[in-house]
Amino acid sequence: MKILFEMPLAKEDHLLRRFEEIHDYIYAHDGLSPQQALEEFVKILFVKIYDENNSLNQFAVSGEEWKQLESGKSSQNFIKRITNLFDKTQKEYQDIFDINDRIKISQISLGFTVQKLQEISLLDSSQDAKGLAFQKFLSHREKDRLGQFFTPEPVIDFCVDIMQPAIYETMIDPACGSGGFLTSVLKYLKDNNKEFDISKIIVDNLFGTDINKSILRIAKMKLLLEFNGRNNLYCLNSLDKIEEIQSFIPFNKFDYVLTNPPFGAKISNTAILSKYDLGYKWTTRNNDFCKTKSVYSNQNTEILFIERCLQLLREGGRMGIVLPNGNFENPSLEYLRQYIRRKAKILAIIKLPQETFIPYGTGVKTSLLFLEKNTADTKKQYVVFFGKVTKLGYQGNKNGTPIYQKDHYGQILKDQNKQPVLDENFSIVAEQYRRFQNHLTLDNTNSFSIDYGELNGRFDFDFYSPENRKMFSVLSSGQTVKLGEICDIIKTKTSKLKENDLWIEYVELSDVSAHSYEIINSTTYQVHELPSRASYEIKDGDIITAIAGNSVGTVKHATAIVPQEFDGSICTNGFRVLRNFKMDLYYLLYFFQTELFLKQMFMYRTGAAIPNVSDIDFANTLIYLPKTNVIQEISTKMKNAFDLRRESRKQMESIKNKFSLEQ
Repeated sequence: MKILFEMPLAKEDHLLRRFEEIHDYIYAHDGLSPQQALEEFVKILFVKIYDENNSLNQFAVSGEEWKQLESGKSSQNFIKRITNLFDKTQKEYQDIFDINDRIKISQISLGFTVQKLQEISLLDSSQDAKGLAFQKFLSHREKDRLGQFFTPEPVIDFCVDIMQPAIYETMIDPACGSGGFLTSVLKYLKDNNKEFDISKIIVDNLFGTDINKSILRIAKMKLLLEFNGRNNLYCLNSLDKIEEIQSFIPFNKFDYVLTNPPFGAKISNTAILSKYDLGYKWTTRNNDFCKTKSVYSNQNTEILFIERCLQLLREGGRMGIVLPNGNFENPSLEYLRQYIRRKAKILAIIKLPQETFIPYGTGVKTSLLFLEKNTADTKKQYVVFFGKVTKLGYQGNKNGTPIYQKDHYGQILKDQNKQPVLDENFSIVAEQYRRFQNHLTLDNTNSFSIDYGELNGRFDFDFYSPENRKMFSVLSSGQTVKLGEICDIIKTKTSKLKENDLWIEYVELSDVSAHSYEIINSTTYQVHELPSRASYEIKDGDIITAIAGNSVGTVKHATAIVPQEFDGSICTNGFRVLRNFKMDLYYLLYFFQTELFLKQMFMYRTGAAIPNVSDIDFANTLIYLPKTNVIQEISTKMKNAFDLRRESRKQMESIKNKFSLEQ
């Protein structure tokens, strides 16, 4: 083959600036989105590496060719040469390039890119320099991508720190995206092992799959810059047909799994769903969950990924996964949590701040779940670690601006390498987990542990927090009764909603004064005009209390007794209507504004957009019963307060219109 450029390539340890210049040039000159510009840049990097691997010296633009391009002319020789290189690169990397893939940038942008890279060797430059440059470059760019492609670096590094991988262990990420977990594991192994054969680790121990070819190219490029050889990254749907390629992605093999599966998407393919236990509906039987023969019409992808990850692990293998909080708390998903308890030992549950993923395109509340796949000897008498991260080290805005620790004078603190210190507590929670592993006392308010036997169907941090356990300790010290046992909870829509022309008074959450326990307003509608949430008829003497909305469980929690003037009105389904009381009405009304009740309601809240309390949890809310004389005293004072308030309103009404402007 004719070699065009014989000049030896130089090592380059300042790649980040070149990468940024190239990306910005493509973005500015070709009208591409940041994501599209990134994809084209990565394609060209593959061409560059192919050219170096095969010693072709064809990846270049001559001075004359560059002058042609700068003057706005086409350079056919240059384009033909690079196109030929790209065709060969496609064949070399068939798993991540489609046959119809092309470099989709202008000739001038392609020439600029080649010019910036042609004199350096990506393969001979130091691994630390090129790996770090590419990582930093991506950290600037990937925030422009969709959330399913990127996990914040502090979250990734924290998961790896909790996992504490050993140099001989095999790892897989079945939704690897741009390879964040894979490269973080490499960094951890480098930092914690004096002798380190990176080629052996990449070839033998690290595996990843992703359904998206464009994003998998980035992951492959990361590993190619670490080691220019074979790697185990495959473009495939990890939830489908993986059985056909178990020769290189085998089940029951891996020592640990780290992954952040895509959130929110649903699988509706019955053929796929039928392969999973969690693709079927589950029902309760004898206080346990049993799989039925009915396949769901659709299922959340992250739920199927939980089962797939457990399948990939060997017995005793470990798993760390990022999941939306609904999987930890929603009553409808208790079958999922029971499935997890059957299949694995729960090592740790870590709550993340709501703003964790905002810089990456989503405000979904998330937590981290760490498991150990059951063995024949797994026992159910063990302790579960809970932690809560409150400081991310970056702002929860679209830019994810770093936040640094400061001294008393407002100066940014720096570490021993004179680098600014991020204001985060991932490291503190990780240190507490290591104390937990060593059976030492936890000494941080954001960490605690509980016996496995205390788990009652939920996995969320707040439910088991020391504050809430203290509350239940207080409740257990006296007599209590479940709310559902001392009144009827109305959950059936009124038949009045069928009378379209009927005029009705409608009561919303905002129509109740949390301070005075009163309905202070209503709106008149004909039934056909009512909002869809209008549901329940209320009667004189009922109590209505909120079970939905951001104020549930706070001091603004809406509760009211229904007076005679609102008898027959309709209220929103954000309330539950209580009727036919088996205990003193006014004491119950008082209890609904106590800390004991509000904390229970806040603890039972689930859902991200509109928090709500399930009917089961609401009915199981505990009502504290002091001595009879105390109940009577509270009831009397509450009733007197309502009587005085009614009398006050009468007095105010009686002086209306006594004076007028004409007098």
